[in-house]
Amino acid sequence: MREIVMDTETTGFEPSEGHKLVEIGAIELWNHLPTGKVYHQYINPQRMMPKEAFEVHGLGDDFLRDKPLFSHVAQAFWDFIGDAPLVIHNAAFDMKFLNAELMPLGFPRLPDSRAIDTVMMARKKFPGSPASLDALCRRFGIDNSKREKHGALLDSELLAEVYLELIGGRQPDLAMVPEPAAKSKPGAVQSGTWRPGARPAPLASRITDEEAAAHADFVAKLGEAAIWLKRQ
Repeated sequence: MREIVMDTETTGFEPSEGHKLVEIGAIELWNHLPTGKVYHQYINPQRMMPKEAFEVHGLGDDFLRDKPLFSHVAQAFWDFIGDAPLVIHNAAFDMKFLNAELMPLGFPRLPDSRAIDTVMMARKKFPGSPASLDALCRRFGIDNSKREKHGALLDSELLAEVYLELIGGRQPDLAMVPEPAAKSKPGAVQSGTWRPGARPAPLASRITDEEAAAHADFVAKLGEAAIWLKRQ
């Protein structure tokens, strides 16, 4: 199963007030594990960066001035996410900005149902506890020491680790990552296909005759209701 973990940075809080995207970071997961494929793009918002936004992101007007407009990178972003679910922290915020940028260019609206909101996951799993990305990194022992400023790609990398913990750890179904190459050496276990099964021959009993006799004597004293006397 393919999923995209992503984050955006913006000039403000509301696209309806003219605020724009300035950065998108996205990471591809396959069966809940990173594949190494990423999408990262800085964007020229065509407006001045407010002081508070600069303090949060560290992205200034001079840095963003020569970056492409969203209209020039929208197709590449759309192609990267494909039809995969989008794993986002506080998804409503990012989704409204993405749709505000995509829809005027003729792209379909990204439905809210397509987003997996890790804030909601965390609040459901740990009711009453802080659900910020930093708080979840601390809870799961994830190193976020490089997060001095908010950055879309770094936050996506941290969120991918948090998401894997929220769904039960790095191997939630105990399955290995499927490899593109299906061919393997004879007798080798193919990752993604192996599952534990019954032993072809049961192990030999380690119970001694004396232990078996003592157990039988004990059961006999329990009467006919003893569970050891009931046949399956």
